[in-house]
Amino acid sequence: MIVKQQLINRQIKSPHVLLIDHENNNRGLVDTRDALRLAEEVGLDLVVVSQGKDSPVAKILDYGKHQYQQKKRQRQSSKPTVKEVKLRPNIGESDYKLRIEKAIQWLGKGDSVKFLIRLRGREHQHRDRAAELLDRVVQDLGEAGKVQSLDKRALMVQVIPG
Repeated sequence: MIVKQQLINRQIKSPHVLLIDHENNNRGLVDTRDALRLAEEVGLDLVVVSQGKDSPVAKILDYGKHQYQQKKRQRQSSKPTVKEVKLRPNIGESDYKLRIEKAIQWLGKGDSVKFLIRLRGREHQHRDRAAELLDRVVQDLGEAGKVQSLDKRALMVQVIPG
């Protein structure tokens, strides 16, 4: 988690800043010392949010809270997702290979993959074929990831990167 260090309060060396105050009002081009004084009056920090060509854009806000929210956003965006693949027991060979290749790509990116085998009608009589397909999926994804959970009763397997 890399959070770029921003210039705050007395670290700002520019003579003028485009100021956005604590109520999100655009104050325009203001002398940096006046902006600092205004920030101190309300008990907040003056933070450079964008480096402009002529003068930087500075905002009056609580710097600690701002940092916390940035880190929280960054953590949330890096959470792995679970991709779901639904199969039928009589899937064609080319379709099966396509889904396995896609699952290997997802595992390579860091996402986990959940395979579900759906049975319809008379397919329930051949549950053993569905279980064999589940074992084949586990075998084919063995080197790309590791099995987190395998439920032959629900005909489901979840594979995580590893």
